[in-house]
Amino acid sequence: MTIKKVGFIGTGVMGSSMARHLYKAGFEVTVYNRTKAKAQPLLDEGMKWSDSPAEMARSVDAIISIVGYPKDVEETYLGEQGVLSTMQSGLIIDMTTSSPKVAKKIYEAAKAKGISSLDAPVSGGDLGAKNATLAIMVGGDETAFDEAKPLFEAMGKTINYFGPAGSGQYTKMANQIAIAAGMLGVAESLVYAKKMGLDPQKVLETIETGAAGSWSLSNLGRRMIKGDYAPGFYIKHFIKDMRIAIESAEEAGLELPGLLKTKELYDILSAKGMDDNGTQAIFKWYLKQ
Repeated sequence: MTIKKVGFIGTGVMGSSMARHLYKAGFEVTVYNRTKAKAQPLLDEGMKWSDSPAEMARSVDAIISIVGYPKDVEETYLGEQGVLSTMQSGLIIDMTTSSPKVAKKIYEAAKAKGISSLDAPVSGGDLGAKNATLAIMVGGDETAFDEAKPLFEAMGKTINYFGPAGSGQYTKMANQIAIAAGMLGVAESLVYAKKMGLDPQKVLETIETGAAGSWSLSNLGRRMIKGDYAPGFYIKHFIKDMRIAIESAEEAGLELPGLLKTKELYDILSAKGMDDNGTQAIFKWYLKQ
């Protein structure tokens, strides 16, 4: 199947940039978002609008989604006005960080209609989406992955296939687990430097070149120091991801104390009304110690 017409559902912090890269790569892009105003900049650039996922599914070759929560993913594809209520053929790709169980459920529902389904969550945050350097982790049928490659290449840099439906989501959970404790490490390192009377910026610039170096340190550490807590990735979504990872780990009989502690601290921020801050706002908790 040659993919020319692409539907894109979810034009938030990351989705807008991802849709824009597809459009610039030459695909005919139709967008849908629950709040049309958020999609207006893309419409002004020449992309088309659809009033619902069901309407969109009637006129495109492939649909990509990146929405908020697993329940939103289910509604997008399996709801009354969902994609699979009208789509007759083609490819669906959910790039939301969601539940492996939901990915498998959608895969089976799509397969029953002869439609290919991939779960393809991403990592790289708002900067990765803006620069088309996202890491994309894919689960589903390998033939569908091969068909989707041109779409992925327009949005990301590291693109890997991991196996059957749900495998992309399991891989993203491994990614989030690695990030979780790492975020605490970055915040603790910088608040320690500050408490000891050091210049945190100079410390960061020094240690990021050695074994302590990480994406979180170099990018989110700088935002911590500046007091910039704008979301590249929302706290509320990070908590959702950690909850999914904890549930799937428990199902496998696996204990992850670092992940549990990280979620405990982020739950405190959430209770203080900080859900819409970026994940780097964990620094605020340490500054108050």
